[in-house]
Amino acid sequence: MSGRIARIGATDGRRGRRRRRHPRGAPRPPAAGPLAELVGVARQDEGVTTTARPYTTTLDAVLERLTYVNEETGYTVARVATDRSSDLLTVVGALLGAQPGESLRLVGRWSSHPKFGRQFEVESYTTVLPATIQGIQRYLGSGLVKGIGPVFAERIVGHFGLDTLRVIEEEPARLIEVPGLGPKRTAKITAAWAEQKSIKEVMVFLQGVGVSTSLAVRIFKQYGDASISVVRNEPYRLAADVWGIGFKTADTIAQAVGIPHDSPDRVKAGLQYTLSEATDSGHCYLPQPQLVADAMKILAVPADLITTCLDELAAAEGVVRETLPGPDGPVPAVYLVPFHRAETSLAGSLLRLLHHRADRMPHFGDVDWGKALGWLHRQTGADLAPEQEEAVRLALTSKVAVLTGGPGCGKSFTVRSIVTLAAAKRAKITLVAPTGRAAKRLAELTGHPAATVHRLLQLRPGGDPSFDRDNPLDVDLLVVDEASMLDLILANKLVKAVPPGAHVLLVGDVDQLPSVGAGEVLRDLLTADAIPRVRLTRIFRQAAQSGVVTNAHRINAGKPPITTGLADFFLFPCDDSEATAPLTVEVAYRRVPAKFGLDPRRDIQVLTPMHRGPAGAGALNTLLQQQLTPGREGLPERRVGGRVFRIGDKVTQIRNNYDKGTAGVFNGTLGVVTALSTEDQTLTVRTDEDESIDYDFDELDELAHAYAMTIHRSQGSEYPAVVIPLTTSAWMMLQRNLLYTAVTRAKKLVVLVGSRRALAAAVRTVGAGRRHTALTHRLAER
Repeated sequence: MSGRIARIGATDGRRGRRRRRHPRGAPRPPAAGPLAELVGVARQDEGVTTTARPYTTTLDAVLERLTYVNEETGYTVARVATDRSSDLLTVVGALLGAQPGESLRLVGRWSSHPKFGRQFEVESYTTVLPATIQGIQRYLGSGLVKGIGPVFAERIVGHFGLDTLRVIEEEPARLIEVPGLGPKRTAKITAAWAEQKSIKEVMVFLQGVGVSTSLAVRIFKQYGDASISVVRNEPYRLAADVWGIGFKTADTIAQAVGIPHDSPDRVKAGLQYTLSEATDSGHCYLPQPQLVADAMKILAVPADLITTCLDELAAAEGVVRETLPGPDGPVPAVYLVPFHRAETSLAGSLLRLLHHRADRMPHFGDVDWGKALGWLHRQTGADLAPEQEEAVRLALTSKVAVLTGGPGCGKSFTVRSIVTLAAAKRAKITLVAPTGRAAKRLAELTGHPAATVHRLLQLRPGGDPSFDRDNPLDVDLLVVDEASMLDLILANKLVKAVPPGAHVLLVGDVDQLPSVGAGEVLRDLLTADAIPRVRLTRIFRQAAQSGVVTNAHRINAGKPPITTGLADFFLFPCDDSEATAPLTVEVAYRRVPAKFGLDPRRDIQVLTPMHRGPAGAGALNTLLQQQLTPGREGLPERRVGGRVFRIGDKVTQIRNNYDKGTAGVFNGTLGVVTALSTEDQTLTVRTDEDESIDYDFDELDELAHAYAMTIHRSQGSEYPAVVIPLTTSAWMMLQRNLLYTAVTRAKKLVVLVGSRRALAAAVRTVGAGRRHTALTHRLAER
């Protein structure tokens, strides 16, 4: 296995979400205080004082365990075994990418922390092949080579002794001599070892430009033998092509291979990165002055150079420039090409559907609505309110319609009524939602099958749908639930697949958070005069008896929720941000299950405004995992950076991967870890769509623990109970629509934990301004 020096570990592009995550394995190392005791060590620049730093030295060691890993900086606290001492030693520094079981050659200095004692500060490291029988066995059994776990490592080393690694390298066919190693496993081990050999040259090169091992493997998988050429000559391609590498990492690599700071290629890549960051924040475009200003901060080059490169980029069709109307005059807008195409295509598709002469449900054009609604009453046993009747008529007579409203206003019953009437006329009905959970809920509500948008369209590797304008769906009525979650790209793919004459009904709560992806499609449609819409406002009496529904509407109106005297809405006050996390865990793991008989893993979801911070999703996942799936002797687990995965873990997918499963696995998909093999280096997740998905260990940064999740990530899901920590440390995220969205995720119970001041701030803060979109404008210009 080749040597490596780990300098760059944090990823930072829109394709690599790792860069903004706080590690789940331990709290952020502070300068002092109780968390420092948990970590057991602090950084040199965070309060460590050393007695002396006389010289750089080398320490050979075997990595036993990772105590703490900051995936953003690469800073690591680890325990290692050496020949110098029978006790494990503490090492600190940039070790991101190293795995337990590896033999390391560490370069650095010894220091002494005033509280935690002697430790080795790592400046760089390389991996080396072990030379002792014990080291070889530990190395092979660590899961670094597919097909070999601790049991087979002991057998192989027991058979070949110190000659083990030479045999695997030079005479792999002899592995069959080991009891239990048949031809199939032997072939797997041989292939895995050969793969390591094949990337040796690439790894040696990449270590010189500071690429971590995990990223180096991905670069090799993407480019193969061309890896060195691409990295040396076109480093900015990495940000677009390789999951886990963004512009900042590519930029660091580019500097290492000698790309000038003012290179036009660098500036153009920086402009595209700035636009992609804007799409991550929900914008479809940026006004050119804002784009130039933001790019200047990232690139540190003059504005005139950026403007010149932007002109060249537009001329080469790398971006699209268009003048749009704005409240203060024309706006020079700059789009990434896919988002401009999607916005213009979506507007055109909606207008074509709306005005097409054909009608696949012609029966409702001249129906006797009195008779139809009377029949519906006999079927359902309930009457529709006037605005619900309006929505039913609109959906069945208009080819494009939008239905919105808050909780308890009858959206679900209205949708059920529409589907019931359409089914009575033998219409071909298709029901979809953006998430698996929302699709299941829609199917239960209507009694008709429902699917996720991705599965309906049968997205193929690369993201191209099987159904599109040339191969449309066979559908008369398409109902899209949780439409607030539809981003621009997905909405365009879906609407393009609707055949002429079909009816499309988009249903959602416009007051919830907008989509995670770019655009705010539901809001734009509701503000477009061309699109028919109904907003339900009446809260039905039964729903009004729910504290969850009552308080959701109070929050949406800017009024504080009622937190006393209700049977389903509670507040556990706690003004200390640090103390809020353990109290949240106590409430979610013990108190709510004990009082309401709910399963803490299946029925209760912790939703938090932020990922970072003392009560963020990262820290809470660590604490909740300790309670719900603690490590046990003899049970397999896999550590990835600061996180550890175990069987039974609740997890979520954090990127779209069109190559997995029968039709891809998508950002926001939830599941449970059902199997983990250190020998095969694979982990299996059973998703909420009842599909088993296998992950190689080098793909595990696509997964995040989901005992706690950000409120943004919870969109489209519904849970029996939600527990919501609110702290002043999340001040910038305390917004009304964020809290409203969290509360409306609960079917039966909401428990707030934290600061009354933070709660008040969330209720009164209207939220961020509108996103940069032009869908409403495009729907009006035709």
